[in-house]
Amino acid sequence: MNEFSENKLIEQTAVKIFGKLWSADNFVNAYSGETDAEFGRENPGEVVLMNYLKIALTKLNPSVSTEALNLAIDEIIKDRSAMSMVNANHEIWQLLKDGVKVETENEKGEQQTETVKVIDFENPEENHFILVSQLWITGELHKRRPDLIGFVNGLPLVLIELKASHKNLRNAYQQNIRDYKDTIPQLFWYNVFIIISNGIESKVGTLTGAYEHFNEWKKIKDEKEIGKISLETVIKGTCEPARFLDIVENFILFDDSRGERRKIIAHYFQR
Repeated sequence: MNEFSENKLIEQTAVKIFGKLWSADNFVNAYSGETDAEFGRENPGEVVLMNYLKIALTKLNPSVSTEALNLAIDEIIKDRSAMSMVNANHEIWQLLKDGVKVETENEKGEQQTETVKVIDFENPEENHFILVSQLWITGELHKRRPDLIGFVNGLPLVLIELKASHKNLRNAYQQNIRDYKDTIPQLFWYNVFIIISNGIESKVGTLTGAYEHFNEWKKIKDEKEIGKISLETVIKGTCEPARFLDIVENFILFDDSRGERRKIIAHYFQR
């Protein structure tokens, strides 16, 4: 089997696993670019699927004004390129957790603060999950195509990079993840965590972590399980909807104690 075929086989395996978690209907191969209209992408530099974001916010906020929804969307998708990547990511994470607070006028012309919910943490099934493969994204100078991106309510929260089984997993990080951070940094403003796998070995980390800080995720539900390193374990252990939202809400930490902000995700044994 050639390397291209093996890469595709590993990707197909990942897609099948996600199909059991997020529904097989919630998968799109975007290689051709024909899905951009469906997604609401006006250009390939956009990493937010606007149509899904609008639908999700409208669904999750039935009593919020249209003005508030539009202001919240503007805040979520605004250009953060002047910020450091980790600070942009921290800002988005706060919006995911706490909602977007916007100022509007009520019927009496008085200023009021409305909070627009971005994710429903209490009811995972109320959120929209979709896995997209081979989505072309352009940066200032380059164009890249990550293997898999997991979108929740239109936001690219999970990045998955895959390699053939004979490839050293470090290559997925050094050749791809580091390159993506340089060439399409806007993707990482929204990212919760990154999964890298060659089908045999799989690890999870964050946008600030060096390869050495990516860790195996050996268990799915609890500490009593027998540890198992596999693509299935890492996907089910982190991306099952309820577990994923639990990680977003309760197991992400931004640490400033060493002078430079770092993003940390709890290891499986800490959950």
